[in-house]
Amino acid sequence: MERIKLKHNKKRNTAFLFESLTKELTKAIVAKDEKRKALVLSIIKEHFKKGTSLARELDVYKSLYESRGLPKETAERMVTEAKRIYFGLNQHNIFNDQSRIINDVNRQLGPAVFTNFMSNYKDLATIAQIFDEEIPMKSRVILEQYLVERISTEDNTQTLKPIDNLVYKEFVKKFNDKYGTALLEEQKELLTKYIASFSDGDFDFKIYLNEEISRLKSVVKNSNNLNEGTHRKDILGVIDEIKNAQINHEVIEKVLKLQGIVKEIS
Repeated sequence: MERIKLKHNKKRNTAFLFESLTKELTKAIVAKDEKRKALVLSIIKEHFKKGTSLARELDVYKSLYESRGLPKETAERMVTEAKRIYFGLNQHNIFNDQSRIINDVNRQLGPAVFTNFMSNYKDLATIAQIFDEEIPMKSRVILEQYLVERISTEDNTQTLKPIDNLVYKEFVKKFNDKYGTALLEEQKELLTKYIASFSDGDFDFKIYLNEEISRLKSVVKNSNNLNEGTHRKDILGVIDEIKNAQINHEVIEKVLKLQGIVKEIS
């Protein structure tokens, strides 16, 4: 891709605002800071609840930065459709709502929230720039080509969306066949919430999963039934690896296995 230097106001990027708050929520959960967790949740739920201008814009962003491995023609159509929907949104309302959420974050959480690192920042900035009509047309076309290539590239960490409870039953069967044991209560809870996220959205599930991963890590760190050598380091390494991974079947299976291990050492 041709190197393009363009200005990008990240605080006026709705997807960046959402991802920054999600990162902050994860940090609060790991730190067991219930007060900050509640503050972050209240801001997210108020400004990104269904039907708000920011939620509608975020949906457009997500359709692009969460898609991977599609045929190039489909990716091109997605970019075109995303632009059509985006330019049909009320930009005045979006700007005002962005101002309100930025103000809430600054007052209640502090501006450091906007410095949270995110690995997909380049994609978020690229999407914002293809929506910016003040950017030269040539630059926007080059950025669109880059985005199409990204969407067309296979990504092993992409989110997999099963269709119904038949997938759940098959997933449970495979897990039981593989590990030869009935599911624990915490494993059943994980799978139940995972399936519910298909229709209810994955935000609540992400909160639950972050809390569960934090619990598992704490048990492993404090267990007297593990030595300080390879086993403890290996388990903590797996936990750290899945903590930042996108949710898919492989990640869920790893958490299920970790739940079984933690049950044994508790």
